[in-house]
Amino acid sequence: MKIKNIIFLLITSILFLSINPLDRIQKKIDKEIKSTFQIDSYFLKLISIEDSVSKSLPVLFNNNFKKIYSNKTLVGYSYYSKAPSLYNLFDYLIILDKNLKIKKSKILIYREDYGGEIASKRWLRQFTGKSWTDKFIYSKDVSAISGATISVKSMINAVENFMSSIKILDKKNIIR
Repeated sequence: MKIKNIIFLLITSILFLSINPLDRIQKKIDKEIKSTFQIDSYFLKLISIEDSVSKSLPVLFNNNFKKIYSNKTLVGYSYYSKAPSLYNLFDYLIILDKNLKIKKSKILIYREDYGGEIASKRWLRQFTGKSWTDKFIYSKDVSAISGATISVKSMINAVENFMSSIKILDKKNIIR
């Protein structure tokens, strides 16, 4: 009986550990893209950026910026990255429409005990519709959250740097 229990635990552990955390994140990204564009199927195409251009950008793109196509038609763009909170990093997603305006922002994984309010739909909705021409000033253009100051400022900085990079890439005709 003990051997059966040990074998069962061993197999269960192997199966549990074989689930890649990136698979879970990709499933969340998949869900957000489908619900944002109200589509059942889509495919992603990696946007390749030359090193010479990449070095001039405020954001480092490492296979995390992609075009979203549905029925062979460009519907938007997705960008997945991490940003610092007090002690850890949080994972976030920014979805742009085909006109390079923020259609949705989402905190995919938040790893702190405090500050998780930045993951609320209500707070993240402040970024929706924004483009690189908009400002993202803490406590003026983007609401502060008591107890989440570092995470709020980090998300603002991440969005601001991403949108600045989008401006550069668009002006160089790299992403459209």
